[in-house]
Amino acid sequence: MKRTQLFLILCVWLPMSVMGRSGNAGSVSSSKPSAVNIGALFTVNSVIGRSAKPAILAAIDDVNSDSSVLPEIKLNVISHVVNELHVPLLSFAATDPTLAALQYPYFVRTTQSDYFQMYAIADLVEYYGWREVVAIFVDDDYGRGGISVLGDALEKKRAKISYKAAFTPRASKSEIDDLLVGVNLRESRVYVVHVNPDSGLTVFSVAKSLGMMSAGYVWIATDWLPSLLDSSATADPDTMNLLQGVIALRHHTPDGDLKKSLMSRLNNQKNKDIANFNSYALYAYDSVWLAARALDAYLKEGGNISFSSDPTLHDSNGSRLQLASLRTFDGGQQLLQTILSMNFTGVSGQIQFDSDKNLVHPAYDVLNIGGTGFRKIGYWSNYSHLSVIPPEILYTRPPNTSTASQHVYSVIWPGETAAPPRGWVFPNNGKPLRIGVPNRVGYKQFVAKDNGPPGVRGFCIDVFEAAINLLPYPVPRSYMLYGDGKRNPVFNDLVAEVAADKFDAAVGDITIVTNRTKIVDFTQPYMESGLVVVAPVKQKKSSPWAFLKPFNALMWCVTGAFFLLVGAVVWILEHRINREFRGPPSQQLITIFWFSFSTMFFSHRENTMSTLGRMVLIIWLFVVLIINSSYTASLTSILTVQQLTSRIEGIDTLVSSSEPIGIQDGSFAWNYLIDELNIAESRIVKLKNPDEYSSALRKGPRGGGVAAIVDELPYIELFLSSTNCEFRTVGPEFTKSGWGFAFQRDSPLAVELSTAILQLSENGDLQKIHNKWLTHNECSMQINQVDSTQLSLQSFWGLFLISGVACSIALIVFSFRVLCQYRRFSPEAEQGDVGEIEPAEPRRTIRNPSLKKLFDFVDRKEDEIKEILRRKSGDSKRQATHSSDGQPHSPS
Repeated sequence: MKRTQLFLILCVWLPMSVMGRSGNAGSVSSSKPSAVNIGALFTVNSVIGRSAKPAILAAIDDVNSDSSVLPEIKLNVISHVVNELHVPLLSFAATDPTLAALQYPYFVRTTQSDYFQMYAIADLVEYYGWREVVAIFVDDDYGRGGISVLGDALEKKRAKISYKAAFTPRASKSEIDDLLVGVNLRESRVYVVHVNPDSGLTVFSVAKSLGMMSAGYVWIATDWLPSLLDSSATADPDTMNLLQGVIALRHHTPDGDLKKSLMSRLNNQKNKDIANFNSYALYAYDSVWLAARALDAYLKEGGNISFSSDPTLHDSNGSRLQLASLRTFDGGQQLLQTILSMNFTGVSGQIQFDSDKNLVHPAYDVLNIGGTGFRKIGYWSNYSHLSVIPPEILYTRPPNTSTASQHVYSVIWPGETAAPPRGWVFPNNGKPLRIGVPNRVGYKQFVAKDNGPPGVRGFCIDVFEAAINLLPYPVPRSYMLYGDGKRNPVFNDLVAEVAADKFDAAVGDITIVTNRTKIVDFTQPYMESGLVVVAPVKQKKSSPWAFLKPFNALMWCVTGAFFLLVGAVVWILEHRINREFRGPPSQQLITIFWFSFSTMFFSHRENTMSTLGRMVLIIWLFVVLIINSSYTASLTSILTVQQLTSRIEGIDTLVSSSEPIGIQDGSFAWNYLIDELNIAESRIVKLKNPDEYSSALRKGPRGGGVAAIVDELPYIELFLSSTNCEFRTVGPEFTKSGWGFAFQRDSPLAVELSTAILQLSENGDLQKIHNKWLTHNECSMQINQVDSTQLSLQSFWGLFLISGVACSIALIVFSFRVLCQYRRFSPEAEQGDVGEIEPAEPRRTIRNPSLKKLFDFVDRKEDEIKEILRRKSGDSKRQATHSSDGQPHSPS
């Protein structure tokens, strides 16, 4: 058989040498070659190369000794050449996510892509609540590709890379020193280090010398650091001293018998140049097996090993690579698809590819370096993200990536601190925080210019200073007035200046509205606010029908109906036994009405004799007591409290009218009225201070003033107090918002001060500051609305329900008793006593005799009915006795 050579690139790290031959000239073909030469490309004298070489050799030995697969494996030059040669590239160390692009169709990554590693770092940043990180990386394709993905991943978590600190692959220690000095001047203290393992320790050595490995700093290293540490047989104390508190990610490779067996063999083969083995050795081993299994399957499916000349391959510019002698592999596409369809368990885990040519189930160990080693604090997987449970177990459960399910064990941070660092400080560049303050003309209780330090004063300034003093670190700050002092500044413009980096923050009576939150970050509101309408009011004259106002119409109707209902029920219950409820029909009707309404004043003269009647009356008198008390209280309030009225009833009245409306100069109310309520700009009048408010309201629309003023509630409270409650708010508060301090987007101070403001609110200091600056005379804010004080059925339906149920029960019991008596009452007995007992009063003729008898029965006195029943019972007994005496006796 012919001896054929096939180029399969196993590794691309730093290409330095190519092992293998290009093959014979011309076309070469063989269906069953006796041997396949495999090329391997890696830097021998590197952390990854030293681990990968013995693993590759061990894999080749294992393949050759396994009779079930062909003894072979692969390697080549760079991916561009591989594309031309149509030879699949199996890379166990190229983690750069950009290599998965379409321009490398023959590239197959047999390790994890840094794409997933960067998303793991983003999850860690979100887990600890950090908002910004500094990326320290080597300025090559590997470094730039990973950091680019990190930026995208952080953006999805509402975080960002605040600064990218890149250095060249061969940067000197002094260059790295200069780089980290600049990094240390920035506010972020979360550093992500993405470099190669052969020079990465220099970064930590310089950081240690600059004091950047102390408390308050966060260092996150990508998989290069565990690869370096795993390659060392014993931990170097000096090296470990540089890395105390660092968090690092390492490829997660499940423990199994295959892995343990291989590591045992490799450890027995170690020499002085090979100290230990990292995860890349496992991926290299599996890459050889992947190539062998794929080639075996390829040949069993009838594939041929053949090569052809390619005219596009030629040397240029005096190159000595002799590219023209290379041949392209004819079955490259088929072999590539065979490789991508492989599915087996290797020493690194499951070897299977997804649609993007990435290994399935990407996962990492999260490590915390401390002492002379490191400890595993959790795992990250693309399946469930951060967890303390190994990914192999999570794969058997439903995926759960919710924030509540994310968890890692505690971390010992740099400086041997257990509490998670805040992740940022104020920039150590000697620049204080630039704070813009509105230079107000009116309502200077909130914020105003001051001749003494710090140059401003007021309620808003005291709240801000109190919140700043609660922070566990100093905040150098400088207040800068915004506005000319002749009129209030436009607050939208002040917020825009913060977004444009003219100010770092804005402190004052700044309302949190939607369009502002799109460009800046606000703190927790420290003052509730909202727009209200203020209008002139006049005293309302008393009405001769004021006595009807305590109840609304429905309440009056229901109350009257129940008076009649209870009167009728009591008459029914008392009519048979109580002489006061008997008589001619006209008299009985008058009795019902009199008894019904006399109970309102508890002056009814008729006595109730039946138990059911007394029960109904007692419950009804309780209801009447409550209704009387409520009516009296409401009527007293209506007649004694001053009633004010205004022709402006609220914001709806203003919108539908054409009269001028006053607003505070610089307020967001201008935009709200025009944009949201579609009020004509010509109707809006800007007013500077409370004096102009009063003057415009007194003049009114006809005198050149305004019909009403729309402003925020805190201002209106002070304004009404200053005018001795001459004006009132009309209608409800029609917007809800609050005041907050504005910061640039993603400023960590916004979050820190929000917590401080909540502390001020909880300990009462915020109320004390409010009382210091905003004390005012109490007066009724809104005009009295009679309709709002009227009592309705909603407040009393429970009482009416109880009374109605009592009446129903009484009628049911009464009807049952009457029907029982009527069944015992026979017509014969009635006729026998007709001369003695007559109906109490003449009745209208009823055609139905049975119904007439029932009505007559009910109309009779109960004593008469009982007497008839007693007589009937006595007659029955006498008849029974006579019958017994007339019977013949039998002879004795």
